[in-house]
Amino acid sequence: MSIRETKETLLNQKTFAVTGVSRDKDKYGYKVYQCLKSAGYRVFAVNPNADTIDGDACYPSLDNIPVRVDCVVTVTPPLVTAETLQLAGRLHIPYVWMQPGSESNAAINHATSGAIQYIAGGPCIMVAVRQRLVRNIS
Repeated sequence: MSIRETKETLLNQKTFAVTGVSRDKDKYGYKVYQCLKSAGYRVFAVNPNADTIDGDACYPSLDNIPVRVDCVVTVTPPLVTAETLQLAGRLHIPYVWMQPGSESNAAINHATSGAIQYIAGGPCIMVAVRQRLVRNIS
């Protein structure tokens, strides 16, 4: 599958988890979370150091989310991303979008061994979401 096809497949999912969500509105963890919510996706915040983000529940880990997640977006350091991918594989989460800078060879290996379709090394999901919205408006 080409990167374009993978991108579209991931953006067609309905339920997302964002790992590395931040309460700091200037950080990408916050921006990615808000972008997906604004685009109409069902989004769950994941950060073990926060109880809520803008009044929404924040979960300490993927396995604490009360519903099945279609896609995980990682906005975390590469080491944390690798751990996230390992857990995503055990939870049978089919898709992961690793934000630029969060990916690593270990994370990619976990995705591959867990039969997870993924995006790594770019583009940023916020750019892809906005491009898709513009295409749908035109």
